Amino acid sequence: MEVIVKNKNKKRWIKILGGAAGGLFCIVAAYFLYIILDYHRLEDRLELEIKKPVEEKKAEAVQTEKEYTIITYNIGFGAYTPDFSFFMDGGTESVAKDKESVLATVSGAAALVEKEKAQFYLFQEVDMDSTRSYHVNQYELLDAFFPGYYSDIAVNYDSSFLFYPILRPHGKSYAGVALYSEFPIAQAVRRSFPISEGFNKYLDLDRCYSVNRIPVENGKELCIYHLHMSAYGNDDAVREGQVSMICADMKEEYEAGNYIICGGDFNHNLKSLENTGEEYASWAYPFPRESIPDGLGFVLDSFSEEEREAMHNSARNADMAYQEGVTYTVTLDGFIVSDNITCISYENMDTGYSYSDHDPVKMVFKLEK
Repeated sequence: MEVIVKNKNKKRWIKILGGAAGGLFCIVAAYFLYIILDYHRLEDRLELEIKKPVEEKKAEAVQTEKEYTIITYNIGFGAYTPDFSFFMDGGTESVAKDKESVLATVSGAAALVEKEKAQFYLFQEVDMDSTRSYHVNQYELLDAFFPGYYSDIAVNYDSSFLFYPILRPHGKSYAGVALYSEFPIAQAVRRSFPISEGFNKYLDLDRCYSVNRIPVENGKELCIYHLHMSAYGNDDAVREGQVSMICADMKEEYEAGNYIICGGDFNHNLKSLENTGEEYASWAYPFPRESIPDGLGFVLDSFSEEEREAMHNSARNADMAYQEGVTYTVTLDGFIVSDNITCISYENMDTGYSYSDHDPVKMVFKLEK
């Protein structure tokens, strides 16, 4: 009798464990089905809505032979205080500390660069409704610091809910690259970068750049290309495709006689002028200079090797809390300009990564006649 009871108990536990395993399998399968069915990309050449200042100034055009300032800043969705490490970089955190921290960090980043009184600002990783940043609309938050500016935002994250890490999921992300201009923006268009066709597309999501046309007094246009290139995954075809696409786009505008500034987070090591065959992190390959059209080039390349190396690096690795002299740093952010633009000054601003895993890059320039 005792043996029969034990066998019954054993069978009951087998059924329970089998049912639990089956239930777990169904949940996991349903989640992956959701990821696949929910995946989508925004259309290419999508015209962007241009926000106007509350008190719109009379229409002005950018002048030649006059100095202007432009700043690019990846604000890291308001999560990257100096002690923040990110799970996709080998760190531990997947979301910002709390809502108050997001508000303070984005506000701190905006206040920092607002003091520079630049005419143009490029912000990357601006969340509008994301789990990772407690659904703070950072685009609206930035608006409060730049009330006299025209602006637009191109969405490059509109992801499904990422249920990882399990205990504190990264969640759903809805974010983009936002441009602010003191001058009227005649037109802004979102261009879809080529991205991975494999599983990485569910992580890297919908990368893009925006093309912003700003009238110049001589009838030409200042075309500001605002980008955030892919970071995760060692896919040479994706890197080459993205570089090829934006270079062809810039070449066409340059040959039409326009002024070109391309800025943002290139996710390439911009201080390294060529690929030496060394092993590089997937987000820090040298940018292939040979792909850049004649008449355009990185402003960094106008400096000597010694001057470049002496510059503060614009980004830190987020595999650990920031420690000066210990944490790996690299310059990922900067500007490409056409040869009808003169750079007056250039600075990788050093804040000690106070508000992001990136620091701002500032350029003072003028358009030639």
